[in-house]
Amino acid sequence: MAAENGGLSDDERRELEELRAEKARRDQAREVQRERAELQRLKAEQERTRAEAERDRRTRELRERNAKLMEPDDDLRMPTGQKVVLLALAAIAVAIVLVMTLGH
Repeated sequence: MAAENGGLSDDERRELEELRAEKARRDQAREVQRERAELQRLKAEQERTRAEAERDRRTRELRERNAKLMEPDDDLRMPTGQKVVLLALAAIAVAIVLVMTLGH
């Protein structure tokens, strides 16, 4: 009788409720998937930011250490880095002279 008056029969109402429940489950699954994707994106972004900060820190430390190597000592002597370079050049010059002298 309800079906005749434009209403839904019990079977139609049950089917409608099942379809609504299925749609709600699909919507919820999509929302969960969307949230997981956002979580992964945020974790990746956080990891990139952390790696970038670590790289910047290492670069800054390296620059500071290199700057200290090229600064004069407290008693205004030659910087350590400059001493190393000069010693290496002297060793190369001695090696070249020895090769030229002993080679002939």
